[in-house]
Amino acid sequence: MTRIAGHLLVECLLAQGVTHAFGVPGESYLAVLDGFHQHRDAIDFVICRQEGGAAFMAEAHGKLTRRPGVCFVTRGPGATNASIGVHTASQDSTPMVLFVGDVASDQRDREAFQEVGYSAFFGAFGMAKRVERIDSAERLPEYVARAFATALNGRPGPVVLVLPEDMLTQPVPDTLQPMPRWQPPAYQPAPESMQRLREMLLKAKRPMVIVGGGGWTPEAARDLQAFAEAWQLPVGNAMRFQDTFDNHHPLYAGDVGIAINPRLGQRITDADLILAIGPRLGEMTTSGYRLLCVPRPTQQLIHVHTSAEELGRVYQPDLALCASLPATAAALAALQAPDEQPWRDWTQAVHADHVANMQPQPLPGPVDMHAIICTLQQLLPEDAALTNGAGNFASWAHRYFHYHGIAKGHKTQLAPTNGAMGYGVPAGIACAITTGRTVVTIAGDGDFLMNGQELATAHQYGARTIVVVLNNGVYGTIRMHQAREYPHRRAGTELVNPDFVKLAESYGYAGVRVERTEQFEPALREALARRQGTLIEVVLSEQVITTRTTLDAIENKAGAK
Repeated sequence: MTRIAGHLLVECLLAQGVTHAFGVPGESYLAVLDGFHQHRDAIDFVICRQEGGAAFMAEAHGKLTRRPGVCFVTRGPGATNASIGVHTASQDSTPMVLFVGDVASDQRDREAFQEVGYSAFFGAFGMAKRVERIDSAERLPEYVARAFATALNGRPGPVVLVLPEDMLTQPVPDTLQPMPRWQPPAYQPAPESMQRLREMLLKAKRPMVIVGGGGWTPEAARDLQAFAEAWQLPVGNAMRFQDTFDNHHPLYAGDVGIAINPRLGQRITDADLILAIGPRLGEMTTSGYRLLCVPRPTQQLIHVHTSAEELGRVYQPDLALCASLPATAAALAALQAPDEQPWRDWTQAVHADHVANMQPQPLPGPVDMHAIICTLQQLLPEDAALTNGAGNFASWAHRYFHYHGIAKGHKTQLAPTNGAMGYGVPAGIACAITTGRTVVTIAGDGDFLMNGQELATAHQYGARTIVVVLNNGVYGTIRMHQAREYPHRRAGTELVNPDFVKLAESYGYAGVRVERTEQFEPALREALARRQGTLIEVVLSEQVITTRTTLDAIENKAGAK
């Protein structure tokens, strides 16, 4: 008895616990599509409208489940479109496996139709952790199992598997079975390292904890909270990992990312000990590598990371721990705290800086974005997910929205640390399809139009999301930088947009336009009560360019220099 390799591949996915795969169909992997039909009661193939959107959905699913998100695309243009999701998974440390249907083996290396060299394309600069081509159908179980193990082990990330079209139609015996589900091993921190960590903490006067990165479980987040409470330590969340530590907690220091609270930035600079648990300490988290000096910070640095390759790659820590985050958090929770902490006043002052940062600066116009975010905070359920792509619009959520945190049992923030525009809409749709939770996507007008077509996917699968489009008619981030660097010389940033309300309605969503603050709350309440998805267009002046100042103020200040 035999079946074709395309069916075996789907069986391998099922063995790894995959329930959803995202993709755009292609003739190069018809045999796999037939496998999805064969096993349609156990696994869903979510049909997307563009490969970039499909890859973003898979990446978001990886964030939500902490298991590799799965994406299928066809060769050439399909694979290159999907590369944005691979890059996001790489920089966000998200487990993911991208399957690329490819040219037949007998056509390889002739620049056949849509042929691409995937090892060079995805392997260059480490975009993917591993890129492999499966030429033998009988080795499918081996390659798929290795892909999942590679995606999960150490620092999580993306793996690319290339599938020759003719390989997928080869018969394989029923005796050839998938490999069992891969569970990554726990890397325990060395006891002597934990002892040294404790000694360094006891000598500190102004400690600061920065947490983030991929791999946090609810149990690990609760252990982190217990450790912070026992030691009375201020905790900041790395850029776009804002749900790692509960933002409502009295020990919360704020978002250590883009447009950081200036007071928090100064606190990090003034700290005498930084305990970084999970983040890479990249450019955005360190404000351009200025909060911590490269390569040797003036603060003592304890860096905990799941990958040995990350430790010492940019910063030379005083203490490096290579360990999985759940194991580290459990060890920290068990660490004996002193009876008195001399830094209690420091911790309280750091949190007070965060509370003060919640007070908005007055900005012109009939729409108060601070009030918009506060309304979301008030009306959304505790387990709601907030998603966004990239642009100045995201700074409103970063500064004013308080995430309940993974410790509550759910990941509630889906946002790209690599700054990829167009991420929020497909990420929100993936969350709605696979979890059924309430999802709100905040998008700029330019950001939305990069993957807004995926609303068709949401409608097809009955997924309800609420998309808040902040429409100011410009690529806001670039316009802001332009005003600062080349004042009064506008070029390349103006947008002529469609009617977003009618566009939403054409996709099966309800559409609402908001032009004044008081219109937003009833629009949101109706959207939450509605069974179908809703797009709420919020019309903004381009003057409301950041949470702190106006476009004219930036331009006039730059022009006066």
